Amino acid sequence: MSIVAKRCGVKFIPPSIILIYENKSTSKMRKRVIPVRNFSQYSDCSRAAERLKHHARHSVYLETVSSAQLERLHLILRDHLKGLSLEESLAARRVSDPSDEDLNKLSDDELNRRKAQMDQLFECNRKHKEDADFVYDLEVEFPENSVPETCSWDEGQSDEEL
Repeated sequence: MSIVAKRCGVKFIPPSIILIYENKSTSKMRKRVIPVRNFSQYSDCSRAAERLKHHARHSVYLETVSSAQLERLHLILRDHLKGLSLEESLAARRVSDPSDEDLNKLSDDELNRRKAQMDQLFECNRKHKEDADFVYDLEVEFPENSVPETCSWDEGQSDEEL
């Protein structure tokens, strides 16, 4: 059975993952409600997402859904169990500028999650030798009138003072 997920969502009462998918063999769109069991406000969302993705009944339907998306849906469910509204939960998940965030203040699990996201983004943007627009020794000219960036560590003592 060839199934392609089209849309995913959450249902708060009862806690469920909603999956809209297309069955390729019949070309029909269907909706599947996947209950989220044994999940509380203290549950680990990444573990719950992996457990759901590898569940015997649901694994066929969730093959084309990424683990990151399932984890985000579980985070929304967990925030609802904590008493947050949907808008508050979505606003908390949005990061305006990832370069402004201090990664030193994150927990080990959250840091590893952010590193995995960065690795995934790097692999998407990486140019391979087989790519049509690959250039081996790319040289870039920077404009003369551009202002160099300054950092706080540049403002301290100079090498002569040390």
